[in-house]
Amino acid sequence: MELDQVLLLGSVVLLVAIVAARLGTRLGLPSLILFLGLGVLLGAIVYDFEDANLAHALGFAALVLILGEGGFNTRWSEIRGALPAALLLATVGVGISIAVVAGFAHFVLGLDSTTAILLGAITSPTDAAAVFSVLRKVPLPSRLRAIIEAESGFNDAPIVLLVATATELSLGRGGEEGPLLMVGLILFELLGGALLGLIIGWVGVRALRGIALPASGLYPLAGLGWAVMAYGLGSWLHLSGFAAVYVTAVVLGNGELPHKHATRSFAEGVGWIAQIGLFVMLGMLAEPQRESWTTIFAGVAAGAVLTFVARPLSVFLCLVWFRIPWREQAFISWAGLRGAVPIIMATVPLAAGAPGAAGLFDLVFAFVVVFTLLQAPTLPWVARILKVSTGEDATDVSIEFAPLDTIKADMMQVHVPEGSRLHGVTIRELRLPRNSVVSLVVRENEPFTPTPDQIVRTGDDLLIVTNDADRHLVESRLRSISQGGRLARWVNEG
Repeated sequence: MELDQVLLLGSVVLLVAIVAARLGTRLGLPSLILFLGLGVLLGAIVYDFEDANLAHALGFAALVLILGEGGFNTRWSEIRGALPAALLLATVGVGISIAVVAGFAHFVLGLDSTTAILLGAITSPTDAAAVFSVLRKVPLPSRLRAIIEAESGFNDAPIVLLVATATELSLGRGGEEGPLLMVGLILFELLGGALLGLIIGWVGVRALRGIALPASGLYPLAGLGWAVMAYGLGSWLHLSGFAAVYVTAVVLGNGELPHKHATRSFAEGVGWIAQIGLFVMLGMLAEPQRESWTTIFAGVAAGAVLTFVARPLSVFLCLVWFRIPWREQAFISWAGLRGAVPIIMATVPLAAGAPGAAGLFDLVFAFVVVFTLLQAPTLPWVARILKVSTGEDATDVSIEFAPLDTIKADMMQVHVPEGSRLHGVTIRELRLPRNSVVSLVVRENEPFTPTPDQIVRTGDDLLIVTNDADRHLVESRLRSISQGGRLARWVNEG
């Protein structure tokens, strides 16, 4: 296929996928299933895609971008308290799920022990792409959302190593490491990757904060560049690149970055492109004619054991120590969505030419399709039944800043969203520091210079000029009033 044809087909697929995402939202269907279906249709009609090695490489690249987007849009204040529980789910919880599914696959489905372990390792991790795209549409308490999202961000790291090891065993290679050494290696790579992510994120924040770039559009590119570099450096150092990219993105997304809102928006757009490309490609790699009723039954049976036995058991054993209510535990169990990650992991033995890899890929594909259709659309309903839904989305003020080159000052742009308690507050009542001033207000696309008694309204954009030293105080004050109203005290929002 020539380049111009590829570009034409790619643009058409992208636009069709965007329309499909909108249609899926209106019909209550998960977008990723529609993207998979589009890929299957393209593979059957337009182009027969069979390169498992390319699918594996592109799948990992897409997952890097998706994890980066998830990290950029994760608030540290929300996940800080959820990290111990999320890390336990991402390690011990995944191990419990693998053991249960592998035991079922071996003793009930009749798979050999290596293939059974491979099936358990492939299907056990929750999928960041599915979680980030579906879960954020459900109004949940911040702690509950943070546990699920952080788990999906971290559990890819141990799974990559486990799937690679199981694949080597199926080929008759490796096996020198014992279980204890394997566990130690997983923990080392996970913690090492997270530490590397902290370092790179810290350096990235200070680099972007201290350098005035010639164009605002370069800041989002630089932010994403730091995150992708973390993955590459982590993999090169034999650490968890996935943990590194996620932690780096979290640090960058919560740092004092110029044009932070634009960076998050750019990361979200890149994440959508990665999701669309990933699921369409995996759909093209699938061969529906190869799916037999036996394979579908095995996939559904393994999925049922994972969803209704292994996942609840792992959640209970991991979260019982944190005194999390049973209703929230039940929702976490049901919200353990599987999507692209199991299918990507299934390409590892397929690309390596492991025995039975094609059948395993088909089994995993059937499992993902069936249980994504079952779980994703029902998440809002389950949240209401279990009474864990807040019933409304959290509202926070959107604040961006850009450094001014010639003077030590920052220009801040503040958007007042629906539901913010900044509405009805006068400029005087903001009580900004002495060297900070609201220089301009944009209301319904009309700019004007405000007086001290000018009232702030929902939808307004405030342009604030402040000196470099007071910028954090201004931001903290605005967030405080947005949440607590005009009488809010000075608080540190972190």
